Amino acid sequence: MPDARRPYEGSRRKLVLAFDIGTTYSGVSYTVLDPGHVPEIKGVTRFPAHEQITGASKIPTIIYYDAAGKVCAVGAEAMREGIFEQAEDEGWLKTEWFKLHIRPKTDASKQITTQIPPLPLNKTVIDVMSDFLAYLFECAATFIQDTHANGRDLWDSVRNEIDFVLSHPNGWEGFQQTQMREAIVKARLIPDTNKGHARVSFVTEGEASLHFSIENGLPPKALEKGEGIAIVDAGGGTIDISAYSRYSGGAGEPTTFKEVAPPQCHFQGSVFVSIHARMFLEKYLAESDFIDDLDHIVRCFDKTTKIRFSNASQVQYVKFGSTRDNDPSCNVRFGQLKLSGEDVASFFESSVNCVINAVKEQKKMSHKPVSHIVLVGGFAASDWLFSKVEEGLGPEGVTVIRPENHVNKAVSDGAISFYLDHHVTTRVSKFTYGQFRTTFYDNTDPEHRKRSHRSYRCASGETLVPDFFAIILPKNTQVQEGKEFRQGFGLRSEHKSDIQKVTSTVWAYRGSKATPRWKDEEPSKFTKLCTVEMDLSHIPLAPRSKLNGAMGTYYYLGYDLILFFSSVELRAQISWEENGIEKRSPAKIVYDPDITAD
Repeated sequence: MPDARRPYEGSRRKLVLAFDIGTTYSGVSYTVLDPGHVPEIKGVTRFPAHEQITGASKIPTIIYYDAAGKVCAVGAEAMREGIFEQAEDEGWLKTEWFKLHIRPKTDASKQITTQIPPLPLNKTVIDVMSDFLAYLFECAATFIQDTHANGRDLWDSVRNEIDFVLSHPNGWEGFQQTQMREAIVKARLIPDTNKGHARVSFVTEGEASLHFSIENGLPPKALEKGEGIAIVDAGGGTIDISAYSRYSGGAGEPTTFKEVAPPQCHFQGSVFVSIHARMFLEKYLAESDFIDDLDHIVRCFDKTTKIRFSNASQVQYVKFGSTRDNDPSCNVRFGQLKLSGEDVASFFESSVNCVINAVKEQKKMSHKPVSHIVLVGGFAASDWLFSKVEEGLGPEGVTVIRPENHVNKAVSDGAISFYLDHHVTTRVSKFTYGQFRTTFYDNTDPEHRKRSHRSYRCASGETLVPDFFAIILPKNTQVQEGKEFRQGFGLRSEHKSDIQKVTSTVWAYRGSKATPRWKDEEPSKFTKLCTVEMDLSHIPLAPRSKLNGAMGTYYYLGYDLILFFSSVELRAQISWEENGIEKRSPAKIVYDPDITAD
C-alpha cells in the first residue's frame, strides 16, 4: 500500500493539470491543492462531442486544419459522424500522430520517419502541439467549472496559480522537453519567463505509470524481498519499459522507489500494428476495386478487429461496407473483409517481440531480480498482446499483471501522483557520459603508441594524446537525486588570456562497450549533448616553470565538470576554486539539439 498522502501545506489554493498527449489518444488529470486538505487525483471525463459517453477519460489526438491553418475540429469532434465528408468538401487537412515528430532522431527512430503522417504546410510540431494543449486546457477549464461546487469561483481562484505536468516517452531527452515547453508557452498557458517555465514539470511515461501502479495497488508479491518490478507502458506510438525496486524508509520516513535498470523506449506501439495491417492490405486488395477504400478499411480494423483480436486460430472479419459490397476474389462478402487469424497475428508480431525482448534486456541489466511486470497503457487492453507477452515471458519466470481499472489513464493520473508524491528518488543512467580530453603520453601503453602520430608537446612541456574519453558517469549506474559525479580537467597555455574562458562539453556514448576509451574507435557512437561555458578571467593565475627540460613558463587552470540528476533531468555544471572556496557555474540541462535533425 502507498504511504498516506499528507495534507497540502501551501498557504494558497493551487491547481495542477497533467496533460498526457499520446500518439493516438490523450487525457487530462488534475488535483486541486487546498491548504490543510489531502489532495485527490481526478480526471477530466467529459469532452466536446464525447458528452454522451460517461466517464470517457481520453480523446483522439487529432486536429483538422483548414487551408489557412485555422483549427476546425479537435479530439472527439474530429471523429463525429460526417466529419470525413465535411473535411473533404471544405479542404481540411487531418493531422494525427504529430507527437512522433518531436522524437529524438536517433538510429532507432529514423526507420519510422516515412511512416509518420506529415505535418500541415507552414506548421511546425510546436504549432500543432500548442493548438492541442490549448484545446485540452479549455476542456479541463470547462469540466472543472461544470462539475465542482461553485466551479466558476474555484476556477477564478486558481487560474493564475496553475502548475502543469507534461509526460513524455522514456527515450525523450532535454531537447524534446524544451520543445514541449515552447508549445505550452505558445499556447499561452504560461508566460515565457523563468518563473513561468518553473510551473512546468516533466515526467517519463514509465515513471508516471509506476506512480499510477503504486496508487492502484501493486501486487504485494511483486515487491517481496526487495525484488525489482518492470513497468511496461504500451501506448499508441511507443512502448516504454522501466524497472524499479521499493525501499522502505526508517521510522517516519516514506517508502521510496529506485530505478534499477536503464529505461527503454521502442517505437512499436499500437499504431505500428495498423501500419503492418495497411501494408498487408495494400497487397491483398491490390487487384480489387476496394483498394480505393483502404483508408476506411484500416480505420474499421483499428476500431474493431484490432481491439477484439485474441485468437490466431479464428477467422477475423473487418466490417467496412454494406451488404452490396462483395468481391469473392479477396474474401469480401456483404461488406465484410475476411482475414485469417494468422495474418492478423502477424500484424502484432513485432510489437509482441519488442515487449518480450525488452523485458529480457531489463532483467539482464537490472540491479535487482525482476520477476513481475505490470502492463499498462492503451495497447495493454489488447488481450492478444497480453496473452502473447505472458506466454513469451513465462519460461523466464516472469508474471505479467494488468491493473483492472483504467489502464489508459495510467500516465495522466500517474503524472499527478509524481507531482504530489515523488516516489522515485534514484534513477539509472541511460548512457555513458563523459568528456573528451588529452591524456599524458605513455610510451609503454600500446594504445598510446598506436596514436603516437597524433601526440604533441603542450605548453607545459609535457607530451599529450588527444581524444581520450574521460568517463564521468557510466551507463546503468544508479544515481540518487542530488548525487554528483565529477571529473577533473585542466587547461594549459603560455598565454594567460587563452585559458580565461572554460568551455566544457558533455558527450554521451551510445555503443555497447562498458568502458569506451578513444573517440577514433567508434566515432559515430558518441553524441555531443551540451556545452557549459564560464568566464574565469577574474581568477589570478601564477606562471609555472615548464617541465621536461623545456624553457619558459606556462599557465594552468584546473576545474571540475560535474553531472547530477535533478528530478528526471540530467544537469551539468563547472566548479573551480577561488581562495580555497569552491565556486560553480549555473547548472545546465544536458541535451543534444543536433541529433533531432532529420
